[in-house]
Amino acid sequence: MKDRKIQGEIQNLKPHIKQELESLYDLSVPVGQLSTKELNERLVAVTEAIGREVAAYIDRKGRVIEVSVGSSWTVDLPPVEARSEVRLSGVRCIHTHPSGDTELSDPDISSLRRLRFDAMAAIGRRSGEIVGCLGFFTGETTEDGVLDVQLFGPVRADHLNRIRLTPLIQSINKRLSKERTQATDDEEERAVLAGLDAASVGTAWTTEDSLAELAELARTAGATVVGTFIQKKAKPDTSLFLGRGKIEEMAMFIQNERATLVIFDDELTPSQQRNLELALGVKILDRTALILDIFAQRARTAAGKLQVELAQMKYSLPRILGQGLVLSRLGGGIGTRGPGETKLEVDRRRIRRRIHDIEGEIERLRKERSLHRARRRAARIPVAALVGYTNAGKSTLLNALTGADVFAENKLFATLDPTTRVLKLADGREILVTDTVGFIQKLPHTLVQAFHATLEEVAEADLLLHVVDASNEAAEFQIEAVTEVLKEIGVAEKPMLYVLNKLDRLTEGAGEADAAAHVDTPDDARGEAAGGDAAGGFSGGEIPSREEAPLPPAVRRLLRDREGCAISARTGAGLAALQEKIAAFFRSGEVELHLHIPFTENAVVTRLHETGKIVQTDYDEHGTLVTVRLPEEEAARFRRYER
Repeated sequence: MKDRKIQGEIQNLKPHIKQELESLYDLSVPVGQLSTKELNERLVAVTEAIGREVAAYIDRKGRVIEVSVGSSWTVDLPPVEARSEVRLSGVRCIHTHPSGDTELSDPDISSLRRLRFDAMAAIGRRSGEIVGCLGFFTGETTEDGVLDVQLFGPVRADHLNRIRLTPLIQSINKRLSKERTQATDDEEERAVLAGLDAASVGTAWTTEDSLAELAELARTAGATVVGTFIQKKAKPDTSLFLGRGKIEEMAMFIQNERATLVIFDDELTPSQQRNLELALGVKILDRTALILDIFAQRARTAAGKLQVELAQMKYSLPRILGQGLVLSRLGGGIGTRGPGETKLEVDRRRIRRRIHDIEGEIERLRKERSLHRARRRAARIPVAALVGYTNAGKSTLLNALTGADVFAENKLFATLDPTTRVLKLADGREILVTDTVGFIQKLPHTLVQAFHATLEEVAEADLLLHVVDASNEAAEFQIEAVTEVLKEIGVAEKPMLYVLNKLDRLTEGAGEADAAAHVDTPDDARGEAAGGDAAGGFSGGEIPSREEAPLPPAVRRLLRDREGCAISARTGAGLAALQEKIAAFFRSGEVELHLHIPFTENAVVTRLHETGKIVQTDYDEHGTLVTVRLPEEEAARFRRYER
């Protein structure tokens, strides 16, 4: 039952006055509205009866959580004082001035700063009409380091009640958070996760697994997860995504746990996001926005930053409706929409113009990369691309194979920008290995579109090395998620070698030799590969046979009907076997010829440079001695020169 205790100086109040004050707890204010006509009238009526200030404290759900008599400076509100020092308290104060002079006093402003109220309003009756003044933070600090306060009024109380409080609070909180972030990077946001358990979603992922991944994404972004909510519902609510009862439950939890944002596991519509912000009073993100934020943190190159910005712009364009209507822009037109609509259209034009500019820059970068790839093709340098689920260990593998120094961290999307390094195989062959951005389930379509220039590196590769975290229980689902993205960019049919990484986590206590053992596919699959499958390109018969060591059942299941091997990029186990697999692929369909070209036919040497890979060149008194690797279909043209 709601506590109806009256704070302040109540010793000499008559019983009917106390009863009237207690009844204020039964009132409610629409979410996003400062106060109501009824609440204002009853506060002023009590003040006129007792000649003292009366204050009501209202949370963002519109509930009266405290009523007091006396100066707001003297009111003790422990729940307010315990809130974050970075953001507003989540409570606003509506109080009366018996004199009718509603300008905020120095104690009022001091109380606003001390308790970090969402807003402070003073109301009183003047010439038979209730008027009021409003004070709120600008989000900036003064030269002496105190929070700057903006004052508005006096105006009629019904004008104050038409102020859109929610976007104002969000704008202030954003500025306060920015100010604090500039001072320290140690402050973490407190996040609540929310997901829908719908049987009709048609995915192999359970809601619990998806939310566990969402929690890891939140951690990567720098948030601390303080709670998780799951609702069983056939389909999302068109207004609030979850049911109203669950939203009410979340609102109480958010206030008790001092959460600063809620992250939903699915993409929200613009209207759902706005409604949720109004209902919960905190920042609302969906999975797409969270991933975009991580990408923004991780982008290091100019190209990466442009691609992230493009995705952010396309995501935000339909979501700017209703944003930016802060009080200072409305001026004397309280409650009117004209100035706000003008600003909205300006924002839309600005975003569309920026999208056009970024797309032009990305197209220029795409053409530059295309030229680089054309040069590589002309030089007949083979290319292998590392693809896989985020945090599967692609960057660690690149470092282990090539000695690169690519940034690698046990967080999702540690690598965003593609990196290419040279790998020298045991047979002397040199290939290029490209590390690419990791994929994830429910990968935002805007990201796939924005990163098309980067993903072209995958499209142009001769071989895909699909890196899989074999220690992850959801590894099979992760493989499916990666396959879906590869289908979206049109490369799912490319030759692929599955690289089951993090074997060390599954073979604790096993000898390193066991972990390093080569793993072939079952005999039937190996036989198909040896038959010269042009699509796959692998030939199991060309790889030296070696006795298989026992491997965890999970690894064997993942390799069933898949060409691949098991490794540990961290310890180096299995890397030799992996290189053998890669070399076998690039040997397939290729022959090595030892040729003797007469000096009178030097044009043949030129053609060899154009069509093959020169391994060695020497000379004798009669001509040029050449060792060259050629595609099998080209070799017939030069066999008459064989030594």
